[in-house]
Amino acid sequence: MFWINLSSFFMLLAVALGAFGAHAMKGHYSDYAMEVYKTAVFYHIVHALGLFIVAWLNTLITDPKIMWAGILFIAGIVLFSGSLYLLAFTGASWLGAITPLGGLSFLIGWGLLIFVR
Repeated sequence: MFWINLSSFFMLLAVALGAFGAHAMKGHYSDYAMEVYKTAVFYHIVHALGLFIVAWLNTLITDPKIMWAGILFIAGIVLFSGSLYLLAFTGASWLGAITPLGGLSFLIGWGLLIFVR
């Protein structure tokens, strides 16, 4: 149940942040900031769904790579999407240096799932 609860939380957060961006931010931020924000929401949703895959696999197979993939998806959401959310709000370009760490977390997480047996 842990992974289902966690994936549900991250999905709820993604939908809420997406709605916030579509409504509350409209007209208050530049087109660039809005595109950055949309990218953050997209990757957030995709990887929250990835956490549901982790939850499902965890019921079928006992392999520590599944848990690590989930941890890396969470790290990726926080680092990748989180840094882009903050970049969109603040314009602080140094946050762009954090984003690739989140992308790497996503890649390693998906890579681990390739080797689950």
